[in-house]
Amino acid sequence: MPRTSQPRPILQAFLLALITFTVLHPSQSRAQTPSQSPQAVPTSGRLILVLPFENKSGQSALSWIGDSFPDTLNQRLNSAGFLTITRDDLQFALDHLGLPVDFKPSRATTIRIAQTLDADYVIVGSFNVTSSANNQTRISVQSQLLEVNRLTLSNPLTDSSELSRLLDIENAVAWKIARQIDPHFNVALQTFLAASTGVKLSSFENYIRGIDASAPQERIKRLQLAVQETPNYSAAILALGKAQYIQRDYEHAAITLAKVPPTDRLALEASFYRGLARFNAAKYAEAETAFAFVAARLPLPEVVNNQAVAASRQGHDAVALFQRASTADPNDADYHYNLSVSLLRRGDFAGAQREIDLALKLHPNDTEAASLRTRISAGRSSPSPPAGATPATNTFEPLERIRRTFSEAPFRQAAFQLDQLRSARIATLPAAEQANHYVQSGQEYLAQGLLPEAEQQFQTAITADGHNSAAHAGLARIRELSASADEARTEAQTSIRLKPNADAYLVLARLDLKEEKLPAAASDVSNALHIEPKNSAALGMKQALQSRGQSLP
Repeated sequence: MPRTSQPRPILQAFLLALITFTVLHPSQSRAQTPSQSPQAVPTSGRLILVLPFENKSGQSALSWIGDSFPDTLNQRLNSAGFLTITRDDLQFALDHLGLPVDFKPSRATTIRIAQTLDADYVIVGSFNVTSSANNQTRISVQSQLLEVNRLTLSNPLTDSSELSRLLDIENAVAWKIARQIDPHFNVALQTFLAASTGVKLSSFENYIRGIDASAPQERIKRLQLAVQETPNYSAAILALGKAQYIQRDYEHAAITLAKVPPTDRLALEASFYRGLARFNAAKYAEAETAFAFVAARLPLPEVVNNQAVAASRQGHDAVALFQRASTADPNDADYHYNLSVSLLRRGDFAGAQREIDLALKLHPNDTEAASLRTRISAGRSSPSPPAGATPATNTFEPLERIRRTFSEAPFRQAAFQLDQLRSARIATLPAAEQANHYVQSGQEYLAQGLLPEAEQQFQTAITADGHNSAAHAGLARIRELSASADEARTEAQTSIRLKPNADAYLVLARLDLKEEKLPAAASDVSNALHIEPKNSAALGMKQALQSRGQSLP
């Protein structure tokens, strides 16, 4: 029978992922020279474990708030260039130490958990909720940073505000932690606060309660409410789709998961489970398309394997895909089994024999693999039947095995390492070229709505070359989106002084339009169109101004 995969420690998972990535996409790892190994890339101080915050309010109904801190802090710290440990890996550590999921660790146990997961830092904290004299409910938060190697605990970081601004508090805590670990971290606090814009607090509560619910019906109900209140809440959409999939409601799961936009950072996991939902509904072509979308961007062996299985179910030859999966992870018996089945269908008995022998060497008690080897051996020893004769039949009909679990964490860690290699390569370029590389990355992040990531790239570009007008224009757009109008205007004007460009003029146009300065906005749009006559955003603003009776100069 197929083996059940278990969560793996962080470093083991990373090494596998990096090998997978470089084998399947060697062109994307050219920065790594023969003398450089993955282990040689510095990563110390970047791996962080966030534990649920302790509820000191005395109100058990607010315990969900403590569970919400890891969710928000993980997102923001990832955007700041750190690696955070997933819920699955934390569960692995608790299971490894024989501790329940809701265990409240002491400092000594916290250190043991961190060491099990190779964490450099652990974030611990607590919160309290009180009512003020004017009936306002306020939350006060205290967090501390445990540096595992030195066994030192930082001074408390505190914050407080109205409970309705919980997401702002959590984003602010994440920003302070990033600054404490890396004093040179230069992304603005306002950018962190803007990262959660659009998510209603009630949706956030239902999402957290939903992912923590033990009863399937409660989980789905909570997640449905979260999505109803905030229809573009990708994290809630993904969680709902996965919950529906677990309940074998494959049709609704596929429909739900398709709502995650393909440019969203959660789209890969959503497409993986959508592929599984379509596969289980015997819609193999749709399953193959979903898996192929993931494999093109996230070439983990389990993803490539599933793409191959879906192709095989349609009668296609998937040997090449199965070979990619088994080459990427040669210690996985299922991939050798699948390749053996596919080679057998092709009539390559020798190749099928070789692969099934490898599978049984890795997993000797696999009864299906043993039956497959018997069938292969019988096929190799049997002479071809005479023309018109009916060939001997074998009652065992092997089917390739699909993987039903997904974890983006290994690939995220591999991507982090490759980013370090990329940064090292870029650092050898002239300053102007360095800035251009970072601007391009910043624009890609900005297009996905990832404001902290985008700002970090633009800031790095400006550090490399302060005269890069595109970097200042990008930063102006970040400031505009984070409601820092004065700073946005300053950055846009700086960009234009360095080199007139449409993006900066459009930032000024939107700011002037918001302030009802129609003639100034018209002038800005006119300047943008003079540089880029076909700029769709500028043309749209021109039409909007004309509808309000303001023509362009």
